Amino acid sequence: MVKIRLKRMGTTKRPVYRIVVADSRSPRDGRFIEAIGFYDPLPNPAVVRIDEEKVRVWMRKGARPSESARFLLVQQGILAPLPRRERPSPSEGDDAGPAASGSPPVAASAEPAAEEPAAAAAPARAAEAEPIAEAVTEAEE
Repeated sequence: MVKIRLKRMGTTKRPVYRIVVADSRSPRDGRFIEAIGFYDPLPNPAVVRIDEEKVRVWMRKGARPSESARFLLVQQGILAPLPRRERPSPSEGDDAGPAASGSPPVAASAEPAAEEPAAAAAPARAAEAEPIAEAVTEAEE
C-alpha cells in the first residue's frame, strides 16, 4: 500500500519534515517514491508547502495519508475533514433506544440478578469465617 506521510529531517531538537509518498513497508526516514511537500513546525506560524496537484494524483492512484499528513492536508484545504461521530446527549439516548446508541441491549432482569449475589455472598462470608475461627482455637490448645 502506498502512503502519504512525513519524513523527519533536520537536526536534533530542530525537526523539519518532508511530505512524501512512500511504500508503507519502507522505514519512516527511508526510501520514498516522490516528495510532494514540506513542513517546518518551528516558526510561528508553521511553514507548510504542499503541491496540491501531486497530492490529488497520488490520491487517485490509491495513496492513503497518515494521520499527521491528513491533518496538514485538511489544514491547507486540500482534503475535506473526516466527519466527526457525534455522541447522543443523555436525553436523546433515552428516546432513540439501544439500536441508535450502538451499545448492546441490556436485559430487564439485570437489576434483580445484581441483588442475588450480594445476598448469597453474606452467608458465604460467615461460613468462611467459621473454619478460620476453628483453626485459631485448635492452634491455641
